[in-house]
Amino acid sequence: MSESNRKVSDLREGEDNVSIKVRVLSVDEPKVIHTKRGDRTISEAIVGDESGRIKLTMWGNQAGKINEGDAVELKGAWTTSFKGDVQLNIGSRGEINKIDEEGLPKPEEIPESTPKASESSSRSYGRSRGGYRRGGRGGYRRGGYSSSFGGSGEESDSSEDEE
Repeated sequence: MSESNRKVSDLREGEDNVSIKVRVLSVDEPKVIHTKRGDRTISEAIVGDESGRIKLTMWGNQAGKINEGDAVELKGAWTTSFKGDVQLNIGSRGEINKIDEEGLPKPEEIPESTPKASESSSRSYGRSRGGYRRGGRGGYRRGGYSSSFGGSGEESDSSEDEE
């Protein structure tokens, strides 16, 4: 379920199809990382609204699409957590649209606070809620663990949802 007027402070780990309007506070250059599924291009940014700020990872063709100071609407994003902080992710199935700045605070007006992950999850790369989710190559698997990459039962990373 997508809600158009979400606030950064309301985001929780394990959410899908997130739509949110944010200001871009900083952006890193795209880089290539090595994952279980091969080399992936990502770009990381800090974005925020009047309720706080959050790290955004843009995967694949979304990397490098935004600039510092932009006002953007993200559609089809998902959340994960890392080291106790909730993070936003967007990939090929999501949209990044530049929008009118009206209603978004200036960068200096955005509080430093970030949404925190639940206490039980200090490291959750995949969606933490149970149930079935689409896996690579159109397959389905349960939970946040993957046995298709060597059978070790390691936690899967969020890049598995991107193709």
